[in-house]
Amino acid sequence: MFKKRIPILAWLPNYKKEWLSGDISAGITVGVMLIPQGMAYAMIAGLPPVFGLYASLIPQIVYAFLGTSRQLAVGPVAMDSLLVASGLGALAISGIDEYISMAIFLALFMGIIQFTLGLLKMGFLVNFLSKPVISGFTSAAAIIIGFSQVKHLLGSNSIIIENQGLFDKIGITLQSISMATLLFGVSAIIFLKTLKLIHEKIPAALIVVFLGIFLSYLFDLQSYGVTVAGIIPQGLPSFKIPEVDFTRISELLSIALTLALVAFMEAISVSKAVEAKHGDYEVDANQELIALGTANMIGSFFQSYPTTGGLSRTAVNDQAGARSGIAAFISALIVGLTLLFLTPLFYYLPNTILAAIIMVAVMGLIDLDYPIALYRNRKDEFLLLAATFTLTLIIGIKEGILLGMLFSLLLLVYRTSKPHLAILGRIKGTDYFKNIDRFADDVERNEKVIIVRFDSQLYFGNKDYFKRELLRIIERSTAMPEAIIIKAEPINYIDSSAMFMLESLIEELKHKGIKVLFSNVIGPTRDIIQKTGLLENIGKQHFFVNTIDAYNYVLNQSPSNEIQRKISLQAL
Repeated sequence: MFKKRIPILAWLPNYKKEWLSGDISAGITVGVMLIPQGMAYAMIAGLPPVFGLYASLIPQIVYAFLGTSRQLAVGPVAMDSLLVASGLGALAISGIDEYISMAIFLALFMGIIQFTLGLLKMGFLVNFLSKPVISGFTSAAAIIIGFSQVKHLLGSNSIIIENQGLFDKIGITLQSISMATLLFGVSAIIFLKTLKLIHEKIPAALIVVFLGIFLSYLFDLQSYGVTVAGIIPQGLPSFKIPEVDFTRISELLSIALTLALVAFMEAISVSKAVEAKHGDYEVDANQELIALGTANMIGSFFQSYPTTGGLSRTAVNDQAGARSGIAAFISALIVGLTLLFLTPLFYYLPNTILAAIIMVAVMGLIDLDYPIALYRNRKDEFLLLAATFTLTLIIGIKEGILLGMLFSLLLLVYRTSKPHLAILGRIKGTDYFKNIDRFADDVERNEKVIIVRFDSQLYFGNKDYFKRELLRIIERSTAMPEAIIIKAEPINYIDSSAMFMLESLIEELKHKGIKVLFSNVIGPTRDIIQKTGLLENIGKQHFFVNTIDAYNYVLNQSPSNEIQRKISLQAL
């Protein structure tokens, strides 16, 4: 039990010496990445850069103890940072101190939600975030993140950027632009892209940061209007209980819930992708909720704002050879040493450099191939993606993802309300029964019997559709059939509403002289039919193991043998 809840107890005793070099290499690489990324992502969240370093420290240490993924790199990410900014930006906040307090409290709040969901084994919730919703939301968020950094790239304090939708951000007035800032920022973007083209493993962000600091100091860029990071507090984050006015908790609830789900979605999708490349462990979604929730809760006591597993850092961690959570401890050590000794170096860091790092990072989040593929093959899912994308841009980050999830569920409900219903015919010379529309030239049809297959569970949302379609098929028949055979293998559940519908339908058809037969009924559905009393209404003699048995029964009045009756009626 302890090993399941604290996975480090399972893998640490079995740690292999040959893993150490990879863990150290990966830990140093990711730690070096975290320094500029953490500071840049804190800027997205509207926080002083040092809080990005705080968020890069404690959460990944906690996750290393409790997480089931051995490569997931936990820390600040662009998406969560944007959600913090958009959520808190919509509230009336008196000043930067209150803003910081609420951002830190959000980490505690979302951590509690994730931890609770993990205990309740609600990891399956991430399945309701479909890929079209995630893709549309991510692409829109990337655009919003990019626009949120325009003011830093241009060096203009007169740019008005609201923390809601994209059109608020576009609705800005450019009164003054610092040409030195713009030139420096654009040069940084070009340099970052060039280094990445040379080799993916080059720590481009860190090189650009230190080069920017050096040039800023050497040429006194502040005198040319280039804004720098300024004094960054030195030392490790102190222990402090997150504080917030309790009257504001209700305002933070929707933000914290959105953060909890989006952060979990991002982490679990990344960790599952990496897990597929390794066969020595298994990611547990519920334990991941507990691990991420605990990391955020404990991190909030050390001034961390919301964190999760990052896509780019996890990919680098895996590529650099990480085999266990030891890599996370090394990364945290790098960040801790930076906080203790190196923060004075960042005084001259131009904000436009951090903006350039962010804009290059989010360019990779905009996916064009997937929407094009959906447009060609799945128009309904393309519309879902486009709706999520548009709503996120127009209304806002939080609303976009929530409405996207809602539309995804509505699409699911719509599909299940009108599932596929096929009319089957016997393939000539065989015992196979196939869709007459697909095998028109190969099937034989007999006017005495209609065979249908309903490819879904029967429930209150589609029961009327089932009845209406079945009666329509009978009406269109050239002659009144003697029997309807329902090939029920795809029907894995029948709810009470559908059960009442079946009872009335069977009685209605009996009055017309039509028998209703069932074949290929699976175990769970047989249990429901027997427990509800529908069996007596249908008649035990009208249940068959295979469709061919039911077909022969109608044509030849050949009853089932003892073993066939036993199998067709077997229930718990």
